[in-house]
Amino acid sequence: MNKGLWYAIAAYVWWGFFPIYWKLLKHVPAIQLIGHRIVWSFASLIIVILIIGQWKEFRNSVYNLKVLRLYLLAAILIGVNWFMYVWAVNAGHIVETSLGYYINPLLSVFMGVIFFRERLNLWQWIPIGMAAIGVIYLTISMGALPWIALILAFSFASYGLVKKVAPLSSLYGLTLETFILFLPAAFFLLYSEQTGSGAFTHYGMLSDLMIAGAGVITTIPLLLFASAAKRIPLSLVGILQYISPTLQFLIGVLFYKEPFSFEQFLGYLLVWIALIIFGFSSFSSYREKTITAAEME
Repeated sequence: MNKGLWYAIAAYVWWGFFPIYWKLLKHVPAIQLIGHRIVWSFASLIIVILIIGQWKEFRNSVYNLKVLRLYLLAAILIGVNWFMYVWAVNAGHIVETSLGYYINPLLSVFMGVIFFRERLNLWQWIPIGMAAIGVIYLTISMGALPWIALILAFSFASYGLVKKVAPLSSLYGLTLETFILFLPAAFFLLYSEQTGSGAFTHYGMLSDLMIAGAGVITTIPLLLFASAAKRIPLSLVGILQYISPTLQFLIGVLFYKEPFSFEQFLGYLLVWIALIIFGFSSFSSYREKTITAAEME
């Protein structure tokens, strides 16, 4: 099986369990937690590059204005996504974050069609329409614009698009993104400490270890995702992304007892049925293309 497929599955399962980790750090303001995610992620990535002896190669690969502009956009997108997700989880909106990541794969599929001319068959378009109706129904049943879900969906789908065309390896790319965000994050954390509002070193060793560990648990799935995005079509990425919101949804409803009405259930049910149809059709199509390519070699 394609390595990219395994990388994507691992990344989405990892992200699916993220709410539990961030809930354990709910005593830390979201903006500070994001600052620590950036700082410790950058530190983790630099250590990896130094260990494998590729510092010179990394430094030389980023000395390009076009590359810097592209990764500045990627850094902004992932920064927005990180902040919104952590804030929403700790504010009790895990179920709505799952809605965002249900919308996200649909956007990834459309971006694949529009920007990369990836083709879908009829049995892939039909469930996309069903899922869209389900999302619209969920929006209406909530009685308000699901802005959390929309910000998460658009920021991460756009990030996936940028990573698809980004020239650097997943390791170099993510290191550059976190480096771009590092200075503002570090200055903000230092400012928080000076004003007495900082959380690091003020809530015990376990809290400090988990805050620092945010870098590692953030870096691993992003590297997996970046590697997957370069190896498999965005349409397949879109299918696999449903793993993460399903796990998040179950955690929110079953573990943290967030409210979930019968009307919402009907909307989610429609989305799930559409997902099953779409996933089966798309995977069958992807497998056929893989077999055909193998026969031609």
